Amino acid sequence: MNSEDVAAYLKEHPEFFEQYAEMMSEMHIPHPHGGRTIPISERQILTLREKSKQLEGKLREIIQFGEDNDAIGEKMHRITLALLGAKDIAAAVHAAEFNLREDFSVPHVVLRVWRGADDLPAFQTTSDATRAFAAGLAHPHCCAQAAADTAQLFGESAPLLKSFAYIGLRDSDGFGLLALASEDPHRFYPEMGTIFLSRLGDIVAAALARHLV
Repeated sequence: MNSEDVAAYLKEHPEFFEQYAEMMSEMHIPHPHGGRTIPISERQILTLREKSKQLEGKLREIIQFGEDNDAIGEKMHRITLALLGAKDIAAAVHAAEFNLREDFSVPHVVLRVWRGADDLPAFQTTSDATRAFAAGLAHPHCCAQAAADTAQLFGESAPLLKSFAYIGLRDSDGFGLLALASEDPHRFYPEMGTIFLSRLGDIVAAALARHLV
């Protein structure tokens, strides 16, 4: 019999442990961390303790994940209220940029809109390449290098930036781009979840669109 046969037999015949209880109490097996042998009962206790630690670790991760999501949810609520309270396009642009910098702690925020006209920086002329890039964004895009020719949007800070997130702004049609960046290479990265970025883009786009001609 090989080890698999023995394991299968014991699973099918649990009464074996009752019939040979005395023998089981005399058996010693290697300690999982080496150095000595221990009774099977002690080995079972160690196994249960290890599983308990693993479950505690997973529980802590779940709790932390929930707390992080709650914190983000609160920030989303605040920026939504700020945008809803904006009386004109200037107030809406200010609310979006201010909350992203101060509440979400995004150090570099660039907003560009190419529908309508205004003297605000957000309405500065945007290149065809940037517009085409924004039009192709079905979902938020995170990367380690500036996409298309968007580096120029960040001015003198561009060479220092290590991570970027891009969100296309649209209602029935695309009309703008929200670009976020950081010197921290781990702030935005290709594998990160983008559900909150997507919702953020929807909120900002809806708030801006109602003030655009």
